Amino acid sequence: MKSANPYLNFNGNTEEAFNFYRSVFGGEFIALMRFGDGADAGNGCADMSGESQNPPPANTRDMIMHIALPLGNNILMGTDAPEAMGFKLVTGNNTYISINTDSKEETDNIFEKLSEGGKVQMQPEQMFWGDYYCSFTDKFGIQWMLSYNPNH
Repeated sequence: MKSANPYLNFNGNTEEAFNFYRSVFGGEFIALMRFGDGADAGNGCADMSGESQNPPPANTRDMIMHIALPLGNNILMGTDAPEAMGFKLVTGNNTYISINTDSKEETDNIFEKLSEGGKVQMQPEQMFWGDYYCSFTDKFGIQWMLSYNPNH
C-alpha cells in the first residue's frame, strides 16, 4: 500500500475551503478538476449510484470534482458533493479514507474484504482520469476510496 489520505466532501464550497487550507498550510494544488472537465473531454461523470451522467448537470460543471493539496507526506483531497448528482451530504458522510494501492490486484483484494457487509457506491473500474477506482462504506459506516494508478 502506498498511502492513506483524508478525502473531504463539501456542499458546493470545496474551492473556498481548499483555498483557505492552502492559505494555512501553504503549497500548491497538485490536482484540480471540475465536473465539467470530464464531459468536455467526451467522458461523463458518475453519480453516487455509479450511473454515468453525460454531461453533468449544468449547475455542477464548475464545481470541484477533485482537488488535492500536499500536507507533508500526505495529501488532503476533496470534492463538491452536489445533490443533482445523487449526493446527500450530511455530517458523517463528508469524510473518506482514500488509499492509493500498488496494483489492481491489491485494490480488488482490499475492496473485496473491506466492503463485505457494507454498501458499495462504485465497483472497481478504470476511470477516465487514469485510476482504477472504487468507493464504498464498510459495515461500520466508514467510507473508503481505493485508487490505483500505475503512473503515480
